[in-house]
Order: sequence, then structure tokens, then C-alpha cells
Amino acid sequence: MHRNIWDTIIVGGGSAGLSAALMLGRARRRALVIDAGNPRNRFAEHMHGVLGSEGLPPGELLARGRDEASRYGVEFVAGKATRVDDRGDGLELTTGDGAIHATRSLIVASGIVDDLPDLPGLAERWGRTALHCPYCHGWEVRDLRLGVLLASPLGLHQAELVRQWSDRVTVFPAALDGLPAETERRLRARGVEIVAEPIREVFGDEQAPASVRLADGREVPLDALFLAPAAHPGDAFLGPLGLDRDDKPFGSFLAVDEMGRTAHERVWAVGNVVAPYANVPMSMGAGSLTGAAVNAALVGWDFETATHDPRAWPEIAAAEYWEERYAGSEQVWSGRANRVLSDIAETLPPGRALDLGCGEGGDVIWLAQHGWAATGADISPTAIRRAREAAREAGVADRARFVESDLARLPEGEVDLVTASFLHSPVELSRAEILRRAAERVAPGGHLLITSHAGAPPWADAPHGHEHRFPTPEEELADLALDPAGWELVTAETRSREATGPDGQRGELDDVVVLLRRR
Repeated sequence: MHRNIWDTIIVGGGSAGLSAALMLGRARRRALVIDAGNPRNRFAEHMHGVLGSEGLPPGELLARGRDEASRYGVEFVAGKATRVDDRGDGLELTTGDGAIHATRSLIVASGIVDDLPDLPGLAERWGRTALHCPYCHGWEVRDLRLGVLLASPLGLHQAELVRQWSDRVTVFPAALDGLPAETERRLRARGVEIVAEPIREVFGDEQAPASVRLADGREVPLDALFLAPAAHPGDAFLGPLGLDRDDKPFGSFLAVDEMGRTAHERVWAVGNVVAPYANVPMSMGAGSLTGAAVNAALVGWDFETATHDPRAWPEIAAAEYWEERYAGSEQVWSGRANRVLSDIAETLPPGRALDLGCGEGGDVIWLAQHGWAATGADISPTAIRRAREAAREAGVADRARFVESDLARLPEGEVDLVTASFLHSPVELSRAEILRRAAERVAPGGHLLITSHAGAPPWADAPHGHEHRFPTPEEELADLALDPAGWELVTAETRSREATGPDGQRGELDDVVVLLRRR
């Protein structure tokens, strides 16, 4: 079983993923970002068109984003997602190191990979003088000698765009096997030069850093070369989910709605992985929107679970949970009384006793066998039925009485001993209020004995996503808030004892023991 189930896992630590992470962290969600560390704009020295961060290096923006998201509890691991599997009530994501992460929802922000033409010298200049976005880089190369390599029909639009930044533009359409006559007329009408000869190499120096050498040996000096390369989304790890896709002019991409949700109700995708044209601010905005959408879905699931889970309703939670606990298993009681109870009760004169949360009656039967008139109260009908049967078998049915009762509404009458042994509950239970009301039943000179776990047994699995609170002796007294003028503290300590686990494990347990006497 998974010990750590995330509300959301975000694959990709770029601007889209970090924006989603920030929203989810601020929404108090447990979010994990798995980042392979290769954002699309890592080749660029500066970002442009990003309000408030104009000219900032891309890596610096991401470092700031990670720091900001971390402040709200978002966690990060380095790695590459390799597979996602649907487990019905959640997803499992596997990374390259074999680790498996369980999550309730998934945001895919893994970006795209630009497939550059196989031209010598091009990759080395990518993001610097070989460029893809005139909005991102056009200002920096305005009025210079600009080339546009048409690697696909999408480049025709780019060729017209680049003309906005310079009137010295040369288009290289060889990869398209020529241009339509109308397109050529449009370009030439704006002073764009067209060179039909294929490019064989990109080279340059400080005076002409992105020059090209043609197949016929001619050289064309350029200051920057634009191209819109083919690209493929980084979403192969989603294959097992069989998600719907859209065939777009720029390739096959995940089909998403306006909030980024895919065909799978637990999977969203955002940023360049679904929108290759998106720049940094567009990806940031989309990531923020998707982060909020995922939180809204989680909120809905939380309410739906609460509505259909009786443990979420305080009025019926404990009764239904504990009835299921007893009715769904064989006898829970070990057959032995709790040691703290037997050790302390033996030092007291027998009288009337009330045991809260008596379960199957072990402590009540022990008290009856040692001269007490004992009543056990529990909210589980099955536990009470078993307790009565056990009392009859032990021959103490006349002195051991059992009642099915809400522990906050106890039988009337004063008693000489109120005991509550391990009155812990994984569902909501007004424990302190129950104990304070029970203390009111103690007669003058009588005792209130509370025994609780000081910690989980060594063989117990940790609860998912949280740790149960085990009170210290001081916290038990503080929760009771009994008037010192009316109560004398006899014992408040932690005791150790040997115990055996459900599979025969041996270990030592610590119990918190609080004993008070009513003045």
C-alpha cells in the first residue's frame, strides 16, 4: 500500500507547471512536481514579453517559481515520468528510477521537443541567433538581416510576421518544394527576398552570426534565422490511459477542454504539451487556470466522498464505523482485561463502575468477577451483544450490565469508578466532552481512570497522509479541564508493557495513565 498519496502530481517544472503548483499549494493541496529539468526555453539567454520579468533569464524565473511554490508546501523531485496507470480511485505514476507515486489527480505540463532540421550549425545557435518566435526575439533583431527557413507550411505565417521587425528579410522555401504563386506575390510585395536554393549549413561570426551556405556554394549573410520547426509533445508516458487526441496542423496533441482537462477525469494537460505556440505568459496563465480547476475537482470529490461516507458525519460517524469494525470481524477482545485497569482497580474498594467504550466487555467482566457492580457502554450493537454473551458464559451476568448508548448520553446515577481504556477513534469522536460528562457521574471519593496509547504500536501501518494524535499525560489533564478544587490528581504518567501484535509480533507499548479522585 502507498504511504503517500498526493492530491496532485505535476509532471513538468516549467512556467505552466509551476503556475499550477503555486495555485494548488496556496489551496492547501499536497502537490508534487516531477521535473526532468529541460524546459523548452532553456536555450535562450533571456525572456521577453513577460510582464514584470522582461529580459529575465528563463532559469531565474523558474528558480523564483520553485521557491514561491515551496513556501506553500509544494514538493519537488527530479525525474522523468515513464508511465501512468489508472487504479480506479486514483493514478499511479512511474518515473525512470522505478519509483511509483500515487495521486488523486495529474497535471501534464511536460512541454514539447522541437525537432530541428538536420542542418550543420543550426542546433548550436538554437535559441540565440536561430529563433522560432518573433514576439519573443524580434525586438532584439529589429532592422537587421533576417532569414526565414520554411521547414513546414506553418512557416509561411512566420515569414509574414518577421517582416514586421525588419525590411531586410530573406525567405528560404526549398523544404516546401517552392511557393504558391500568390504567396510569392504577397511576400515580394512587402520587399521580402525569396531564395529557392536549399540551405546546406548555418555558420557565422560576430558580423553575420546566422549566415547560411546554400547547396550551390553561395553564402547569404544573416544576423538571425527564424524557423518554425516540427515538434512532438512530451506525453508518451500517458500511453496506458489511451487518451483522446486532436490532429492539428502542427501535429497530434492531447484533446483538452477550456480548463485543460483531458478525456480522463483525473488528468489535465497545460502549456506547450497541448499548445506549442504558447509563450511564457500564456503558459503561466493557463497553468494558473488549470491549477484552480484541479483544486475545484478535488473539492468536489472531497464533498462527494463525505456525502457517501458515514464516517464524515459526526452524528452517526462513530456508531456506524465501530459497528462495521465489530460486525465485520470475529471476536476482537483478547480475553484479558486491560492491565492498567486491573492493577489500579485491585487497589480500590469494589463498588459501582462504569466502563466507557466497553467493546466486547473484557474490563466489565473482570470488574464483576472482582466484586464490582459494573456497567459497560458502547455504541456498537454487535459489541454489546458479544459482551452480554461473554458475561453469561463467565457467570457474572447479574453483576455485569451492558448498554448500547451514545457515549455522550450515559446511564443516570453516580458510580465509584469511571474507566475509559483506549478510547481512541479514527473517526470523529468528542472524546474530551465524553470524558468530562462521564466525570460528572463520579461520586465523592470515587475515581476517574483514563488509559490511552502514548504512541502507535511498532507493528502498525502509519495512517495515510496524517498521524494520529496521541495525548501526553499533561495533555489529557488539559483536555479534561477539571476543577482542581473538586478533583485530586493521583497519577499522571506513562507506563510500559509487553504486548503481542495481530500476527504474533512481540513488542513494548507505552500507555498514558491518568487517575483522579473526586474530593
